[in-house]
Amino acid sequence: MQPKQSIVNLPVYQPGKPIEEVKRELGLTEVIKLASNENPFGSSDRAKAAIQDELANISIYPDSFSTTLTGLVADYLQVERNQIIFGAGSDEVILMLARAYLSPGDETIMADETFSQYKHNVVIEGAATVEVPLKNGTHDLPAMLAKITDRTKIIWICNPNNPTGTIVREDELADFVRQVPKNIIIALDEAYYEYVTDADYPNSLALLREHQNIIVLRTFSKIYGLASLRIGYGVAHADLIRHVNQVREPFNTTRFAQAAAAASITDLDFLNSCRQRNAEGRRYVCGQLARMGLSYFEAHGNFVMFDTKLPSQQVFDGLLRKGIISRARWAHYPTYIRITVGSQEQNESFIHALEEVLQEAAVRG
Repeated sequence: MQPKQSIVNLPVYQPGKPIEEVKRELGLTEVIKLASNENPFGSSDRAKAAIQDELANISIYPDSFSTTLTGLVADYLQVERNQIIFGAGSDEVILMLARAYLSPGDETIMADETFSQYKHNVVIEGAATVEVPLKNGTHDLPAMLAKITDRTKIIWICNPNNPTGTIVREDELADFVRQVPKNIIIALDEAYYEYVTDADYPNSLALLREHQNIIVLRTFSKIYGLASLRIGYGVAHADLIRHVNQVREPFNTTRFAQAAAAASITDLDFLNSCRQRNAEGRRYVCGQLARMGLSYFEAHGNFVMFDTKLPSQQVFDGLLRKGIISRARWAHYPTYIRITVGSQEQNESFIHALEEVLQEAAVRG
């Protein structure tokens, strides 16, 4: 049996190592996972209560159109209900967008170090990826513009960018959008939008009102702490959403996910608390890295990517032995590690472990 040719050499997505696996492999009793940018403060109590209430309906299919949740999110964002589509995480919205709009021979443009699922889904559809090197860890928008051809269908912009954590600023993005031909979709992936505290971060929904070729991707996996439930969404012009809906699988989000997301979108106290605590933790981690003489990309999400000055796999392995799960092996940044901003206790444990790993490496010479 032969699979479709486009996937023959496609790598399988590698998530952060599970805590249980690390404990078992290394005989550890305490392990801190700082690899997958999960919310260390959990999820809203309202979400947990909503899940409990849904247990009575576990045998009933979910609402395929997420009607209640769509209304709440539309009101929250001040958009129309027909401008929203939900997926099993924003990952599935990326998949559906590629399925709806890409064919063999098409091209898409993306950064050369960004969220891997853009390229993954483009390749599956038999389209080509045009990768533009980051500039100081940030999307090089002029260089991306220069790569547009008559075969370009989608431009992917991850903002804040995963893994570097950098942002494209408002004036830069607005200027870029104005220059992109209107028949090309601009996918603005804002999975970490709620963590950004910089005043120059773009108002993508305002841009969306002016430009019908934009789709904004967001998720409940990160600051809302619903990663295990897998629910995210896209916001775009109604015509674009209609076409993406045509390839959406029925019942693609669960009753539990819809209920928890609906409860979470109304809990602004939880949201604001997580944003503030993350900003404090981010400042602490960056300050400690600076104290240690380690450079890092300007961070705007709930993670920091920094230069260890050593092969990243060596540092990853050293941290793992001390019970810290990080993320390493970036193609264009072989000495960099990405670390999730955790609770203050977790952040301090990470810094302590990192200092020990670097000191041990220095002793070995």
